[in-house]
Amino acid sequence: MFDTIAGLPVHALVVHAVVVLGPLAALMLLAYALRPTWRTGLRWPTLLLSAIATISAFTATESGEQLEGRVGEPGFDHAEKGDLAAISMYVLLGAAVVVIFLLARAGQTASTSAIGTVVALAAFAFAMFAVFNAGHSGASSVWKDIVANTTPSGGESGED
Repeated sequence: MFDTIAGLPVHALVVHAVVVLGPLAALMLLAYALRPTWRTGLRWPTLLLSAIATISAFTATESGEQLEGRVGEPGFDHAEKGDLAAISMYVLLGAAVVVIFLLARAGQTASTSAIGTVVALAAFAFAMFAVFNAGHSGASSVWKDIVANTTPSGGESGED
């Protein structure tokens, strides 16, 4: 189930959902916490996007293990960093549920709002760090040696 789709590794396809949707969901949660006037419009999209990012992260982890069984250890500690990225998506979903529950209630206090903001900010920071770290190590494991053995076309240098 998590191995291939149409001959391509599921992992290579689904990681892009995590890399895009995870940080976007984290940003939406942060906006939800910081902008009270946006809360009504962001409530369900934030929950839905957090859930989709979490399902994508689970699928990326499972399919990554299948891919590792086919091609071997990816290097750059990518598997461990990918596990941490998946955990950050689980935390993000949990934080979204907690923050939205806390801040959606009428008559909230300033301390409730502050707690919601701190939780949202922590989940945002964890998700951004973990997803970037896993994505960078994955891209390095696939592309670093390939790019190192090529030269830019058109006489342009890829480095400043």
